[in-house]
This record gives sequence, C-alpha cells and structure tokens, in this order.
Amino acid sequence: MVQQLTPETAPDIIYPDSDGQPMADNTKQFRWIVTIKENLEILFASQDDVFVGGNLLWYPVQGSVKTRQAPDAMVVFGRPKGDRGSYKQWEENNIPPQVVFEILSHGNRTQEMINKSLFYQRYGVEEYYIYDPDTLELSGFLRSHNSFAEIEPINGWVSPRLGIRFQLTPDTLEIYYPDGRKFLTSVELDQRAEQEYQRAEREYQRAEQERQQKEAAIQQYQELLAKLQAKGVDIDNL
Repeated sequence: MVQQLTPETAPDIIYPDSDGQPMADNTKQFRWIVTIKENLEILFASQDDVFVGGNLLWYPVQGSVKTRQAPDAMVVFGRPKGDRGSYKQWEENNIPPQVVFEILSHGNRTQEMINKSLFYQRYGVEEYYIYDPDTLELSGFLRSHNSFAEIEPINGWVSPRLGIRFQLTPDTLEIYYPDGRKFLTSVELDQRAEQEYQRAEREYQRAEQERQQKEAAIQQYQELLAKLQAKGVDIDNL
C-alpha cells in the first residue's frame, strides 16, 4: 500500500548551502573576491539594512533548488546583516541582490558567464560587474527596463547604488570609496592601521613630553619662589 503524503507530512525541500564548487581557482582570484567583499562590508558597516555576501548561494525561486547562483560578492539593500547559509529570496521580503560582482579566472567558460549574466538579468540585479585580473578587463552592466545595458565607458564609472568609483590603470583595477579612499587588501588595511597607531603613539609621546616639560618648568618656578620667600624677598612685588 502506497501512503500519500499530505502537506503536513510532506518533507521540506532542502536548499543546499554549497554547490560543491571552490570559492576561487587561484590566489589572485581569491584575493580580489575577499578584497571587494570586505571593503563593501566596511563601506556599509554603519547601515544595518545593507547585507553583503560573498560566494553565497542565492535562490530566487521557492521550490526550485536548481535555480541558483553564487555571486563572488553581492550587496542587498533593505535586508539586515547577519549570518546565512544561503540567500533564499522569498525569506528576504523577496528582495534580490541589487549589485553583484564576478572575478574571472582561467576556469570560467564563456557559456558559464553568459548563463550567469542571463540569470542576473532575469532575477532583478541592477548592477553587474565582471573583472578579469589577468587581462585587466572590467565590464559593467546596468539594468535598463528588463535587460542589461553595457556601461561605456567603464573607466571612471561611479556605481549608482554603491557610490564607489572604478579606475583602471596600466597595472590593475583600483576601486575608491565615495570619500576618495582606495579599496585595500586585508594586509594593506593592517599596515595602514599600524601606521595610524604609530603616528598616534608618536603624537601621544610628543604631547606627554611637552606636558612633563611644562610641569618641570612650573615646579622649578615654584621652588625658586619658595627660596626667595625663605630669604625674605617680597615676591608679590616682583
């Protein structure tokens, strides 16, 4: 006898948190993914309703476990920060990622990238950026009605959503915060923090030395007055 499953007894659909693919194919690709994701985290650290994810599976359609992509980095405005195993859009007020990034490697096939572009276009991404750190090629796409329009020129482009600026140089891609600071790697950020600490420490030591010198001068002055008083000198008329 075959038992029919009712809605109450039907098993829940499992949406895997991993697609079995590595986050990156090489150190260069990994470094760029982490740099972009972490700097976006820093950019929106003070905004509780901006979620930034990296290599996180995005499921836009409830009930379809095969309809998914894992952008190298994505930004969602209107959703709270917090840990997630995957981004299930129907559990997120049906808000799709507005901005996604892909960093290319030799392992990326043309058809794969075409499929990703079509996916992002279909499911509501507003801005889509692709960077190849080997060829130093940056491409950007902006939603126009229901399709993507390529951003031209991309060099010097400022993201409408993020406010960051993309600058291509002969050697690399540079990304700048809205206030003009450059996106830095974790090592560069640590070095910058150390430099700031050392500068603050030097400034503190200088101020402390000046304070001690001032206190010593006051002490010497008070000792001198005490000696003069001891000799009967009227210091009030000095």
